[in-house]
Amino acid sequence: MKIAAAALTAMLVHTPAAQAVTLAAPVTLATTDVTFTTPDGQRLGGRIFRPAKATGMLPGVLLVHGSGGGNRWQELEDEARAFAEQGLVVLAPDKRSAGYTKTRRDYSQLADDALAAFEVLRKQPSVGKAGLWGISEGGWVAPIAANRGTGIDFLVTVGGPGWTPLRTQSWNAANKVDRAGVQGSLRRVYAGTFHRLAADAGLFAAAYYDPEPQLRGLKQPVLAMWGGADNQVPPAESAERFRALVTAPLTVKFFPGANHSLHREGSGLVPGYADAMGSWVRSVAAGEVPAASAEPYPVQETRSADVPESAWWESWQLHVGAMLAFLLAGLAYGVLRRLGPGSWPARIVAIAAPLSIAGFVATLFTMLLSSSAVGVETGPMLLGRPVLWLAAQLLAAVTGVAAVAALTQWRTASRRVRMIAVAGAVYVPWAVYWGLLLP
Repeated sequence: MKIAAAALTAMLVHTPAAQAVTLAAPVTLATTDVTFTTPDGQRLGGRIFRPAKATGMLPGVLLVHGSGGGNRWQELEDEARAFAEQGLVVLAPDKRSAGYTKTRRDYSQLADDALAAFEVLRKQPSVGKAGLWGISEGGWVAPIAANRGTGIDFLVTVGGPGWTPLRTQSWNAANKVDRAGVQGSLRRVYAGTFHRLAADAGLFAAAYYDPEPQLRGLKQPVLAMWGGADNQVPPAESAERFRALVTAPLTVKFFPGANHSLHREGSGLVPGYADAMGSWVRSVAAGEVPAASAEPYPVQETRSADVPESAWWESWQLHVGAMLAFLLAGLAYGVLRRLGPGSWPARIVAIAAPLSIAGFVATLFTMLLSSSAVGVETGPMLLGRPVLWLAAQLLAAVTGVAAVAALTQWRTASRRVRMIAVAGAVYVPWAVYWGLLLP
């Protein structure tokens, strides 16, 4: 610790006079609890960390949270302490809970919250040049704040997404099912079609937010860092996107083998992360902006894919309505005997189609509700597919064959059989769309 503190002191005392700092060794930290009020009147707290023995003006950094409503400042304490030990004054704020849910969030509102906290940081007597640091979702929020606010001298992102939330989450979901060993049509359906349906139904917050205008608008120097083993945000693609859009001086850095948050297993930050952050911020604060640079991209095994908004025939209302119609048709076949005699093909359609839909829905929601940073739960697997999904596919195939057989009886069939034959005929393209009749 003494060697590190001495090295830190040596680095800081050679900065220009406006940013001159004197640190005693070892580096101990002082903290101050603060509060701030968001533009809509929500009262939030936070804690400021600073080198206790430093004198002179220090660079200031406001930390902007990743996803989650009501995150407390303690969730960023590792970063706050590590960056303060680098000679920075760091504000780790609380994050709002009001108006922030899994289905609703406003990045513009979060940016305004960040600017309210930033004003508290700027008023600290020892803070000189100051900027923003945003992680994950903060990589969408912090650029908005940087473009909107005044006195923001630099921007740092960690795991910053270069694409829309839906495209990013689709790539993330594909990684999870890959780690679970899922193969075949379910991979595409879960990661793409199912997530798009949820977004179109309003169950995915800010799904189509495009960061491009905000990244293009940045005027401050930017340090963008990713973990080479990030499986939540595509690191290589996001770096490509940043380099294509950011016209301000941009430094791109990767940490091989590191995860999305650049945290070690257990606790603390990955080696070199805090040093890289501190040295870059101190250079910018001293007026020595590093020239644009980018480290070699990590190997990214799969590419993300655009998830366009649904066509009318892909709307959630149509598909949910179709499932309900199939279920009701099966029920009606068993109840409306007065419409005429039945047949074995029609009876099979009436039973197999609803059971297939039940297996289909159960599979997707089991995976969705079990989804975590680690992966998804699929239940028992066979041939690279959840057993429940295989059962749904088998029942879908049986439904298709029975529907064809029922249609061949059309001329002599009762109204009851014709009704279920039509339902079965409509079910087939629906099942193809959802991968139930595909490998």
